[in-house]
Amino acid sequence: MKRTFIGLAAAVTTGLALVAGPVAAEIPCSTAKLVVPWSPGGDTDLVFQVVSRAINETDFKPKLQIVHISGQSGNKAAKEVKGSKPDGCTMMAIHESQITTYLAGRVDFTWDAFDPVALLTYTPSVLGANAKVPFDDMKSLVDYAKKNPGKLGVGVTTGSTSQFFNLVIEDATGTEFKYIPYEGTRERLTAILSNNVDVGEMNILTAKKYIQEGSMKALGIATDKRDPLMPDLPTMKEQGVDVIYGLNRGVVMPKGTPADVIKHYEAAFKKAMTDPAVVKHMDEAGTWIVYKDSAEYKKFFEESFAQHLKVAKKIGMFKG
Repeated sequence: MKRTFIGLAAAVTTGLALVAGPVAAEIPCSTAKLVVPWSPGGDTDLVFQVVSRAINETDFKPKLQIVHISGQSGNKAAKEVKGSKPDGCTMMAIHESQITTYLAGRVDFTWDAFDPVALLTYTPSVLGANAKVPFDDMKSLVDYAKKNPGKLGVGVTTGSTSQFFNLVIEDATGTEFKYIPYEGTRERLTAILSNNVDVGEMNILTAKKYIQEGSMKALGIATDKRDPLMPDLPTMKEQGVDVIYGLNRGVVMPKGTPADVIKHYEAAFKKAMTDPAVVKHMDEAGTWIVYKDSAEYKKFFEESFAQHLKVAKKIGMFKG
């Protein structure tokens, strides 16, 4: 089957030498807001709680304060940050949803409405299934889907990465799924566990927990190598479905933020990603540390957008 690649940044070694002190920059606040566009306790929040704590435990100025602004699949926060002063006092956690919601027509701006600061982590996607489906791996899922076009029920949040992940699988395998919309991750997970849908996207920690309970199946992980947390779970590539997908989490600031301010924060985030407590947390959470500076992150966004755009145009989602 053809190769499909979206959203994966190459992992970097976590043992990098600590960077030199932050670049001097004029920032008119003692505490800067790091806006998390989703609810407290979610995967993105947990990542940035750990990272911001590592930064705040150093002599870095200004200190970071996480502010949660949930709603509209992250776009409520994005609109507010987009309109904030580019003075270094406001930044936002971001991942591919800022691309997918734009392509789905839910918002009229995307990643380039902001200035990239740094890419920090990558969490690979796992395709999970309820315990009663008549397939146990990607090959048998594809066989089932081809014999039953449009009948495989997939729980998604419309326009989100959960939908695009499955669109990519469709594109790679020549199958057709039936998409069943849910508001968010928790609702999609409940639908799988209650057998209201056949499959859905999840992270490896969620998959591992429910597999151990016997209440769910994990069909494959969308990486180029197996994850140490579940070494027995084959990659999709191993099973003939050449898909790599996941959430790449990073930080952006309002458009027009001065270059020296970007560099100031860039250095702080780079150092944080080598902190032993951060490394330990990410390892335990099934999240890979992937650091890219602002220039590299911009290039990553451009490539990721182009790859998502191709899929969105193919299915007629995006008309632009």
